[in-house]
Amino acid sequence: MRLQGLDIFRGYALFLMIIFHFSFDLNNFHIVSIDLHHNIFWRYFRFLIVSMFVFSAGISLYLAHKNGIDFKKVKKRFIVLSAASLLVSIGSYLQFPKSWIYFGILHFFLFASLFGLLFLKYPRVSFFLGIFILLGYNYSFLNMHWLYNILQAALSLPRHYTEDLANVVPWFGVFLLGMAFAQTTALEKIFGSAYFERRGWNNQLFEFLGKHSLVIYLIHQPILFGLFYGYKTVL
Repeated sequence: MRLQGLDIFRGYALFLMIIFHFSFDLNNFHIVSIDLHHNIFWRYFRFLIVSMFVFSAGISLYLAHKNGIDFKKVKKRFIVLSAASLLVSIGSYLQFPKSWIYFGILHFFLFASLFGLLFLKYPRVSFFLGIFILLGYNYSFLNMHWLYNILQAALSLPRHYTEDLANVVPWFGVFLLGMAFAQTTALEKIFGSAYFERRGWNNQLFEFLGKHSLVIYLIHQPILFGLFYGYKTVL
């Protein structure tokens, strides 16, 4: 089952992420100075983008397997996300060897796409566990620091900072809430509403972005990087 409104919503998230990465490159190439790591606007802007992506991914997982786990889809997604995650890690290591991406958003989606299958038939468990994870994160009694401490030396993970981190806590909580939401009547009411059903150019554009979000995610930053590198080289 595929909802046009959900693709459009994911397209919004991708568009906002391109804006974020464009701003990142402006700062990275010293064209303008932007404090992406500490400025409250940029921190919450990133939080909004990741929340939209993760929530919609939880919805999509349920819709893809609502009538039973389709193991062909699982296998295909596992292969694609594994390859994409490895590509991101290698590419980030070549560019940022001291802060390479070891568990970014694609690594998280790989994890969530597998472990989320355990909760397909348990929307209430998904909801309450999702809330528990978010509360645990916000009140600092649940985190993944212990796992990082175990793996940091063994895998030579960055000590102080990584360019992108999508920790299981809290993001798996958001993913589970997306799965729970997909099993409510609100799904059709919101993503099947007249707003998302309109066939204007803007909806068609964001629907296209949403349908091809993984490919665009992988290629947009290398394209932006190349453009900025060319700009700096020429000028």
